[in-house]
Amino acid sequence: NRDFLSVKPFEGLTLLDMGCGGGLICEPMARLGAQVDGVDASERNIKVASLHAQRSGLAIDYRATTAEALVELPKRYDVVLALEIVEHVNDPMAFIASCGALVKPDGLLVMTTINRTVRSFAFAIVGAEYVLRLLPRGTHNWQKFVKPSEMASGFRECGLEVINTTGMIMHPLKRQWQL
Repeated sequence: NRDFLSVKPFEGLTLLDMGCGGGLICEPMARLGAQVDGVDASERNIKVASLHAQRSGLAIDYRATTAEALVELPKRYDVVLALEIVEHVNDPMAFIASCGALVKPDGLLVMTTINRTVRSFAFAIVGAEYVLRLLPRGTHNWQKFVKPSEMASGFRECGLEVINTTGMIMHPLKRQWQL
């Protein structure tokens, strides 16, 4: 049982942020008390994240590696986050399997991705990359977006139970997200 009213409600939890980029999720999780490891395939991202965490006085273990390589190590996590990364890997099902293998028994894997729909093509690629230029062109490949049913199937194939599937949409003119 966690006391979510405490200053550090995640104290005692081990957390892995797979595809952590510059550490935008790692840092608040560490501030909330979790022991955080941040992993990204990009050495550059890891250097930026490490420097920022050091300047912020946060003890986060950042490593440039892959989920598949981490599976070979003995460490397992209470929580594994894989946020907006599965659509960038070469083999999404192998990635899901690796992330699932990194979760302790009774642990939690939280994975987010962009659904492969016409709307996502319009908003995530045309809108975000070409019109609004929020992301560099070529950041996303629509064919690599993963449908919720495909992700759930990958979870089940790995022996993971799907607890919840929730969609989010962005209202670009308001710049607000909604579940």
